[in-house]
Amino acid sequence: MEAVSLKLEDTFLKDIEKSMKRNRYTTKTEFIREAIRDKIRDLEKEEALLRVRKLYGASKRKTTDEELHKSGEKAFEELEKELK
Repeated sequence: MEAVSLKLEDTFLKDIEKSMKRNRYTTKTEFIREAIRDKIRDLEKEEALLRVRKLYGASKRKTTDEELHKSGEKAFEELEKELK
């Protein structure tokens, strides 16, 4: 495991410590690792949503309401699979 050094402003550090106490984190390392994991997950979700929008975005051909509904369901199913 590689060590990473990090400098934080005092006010930001105090906010982290308050949040740690409220959410029962025992160490700053544990808190920061979890925050990074959450950020990575959020970025992956955003990327997945962008791919879905590109795949099922605006069509240049005429689309019926039924086709649009089916396309939306398919996009939702694929996104749901990816986010699990």
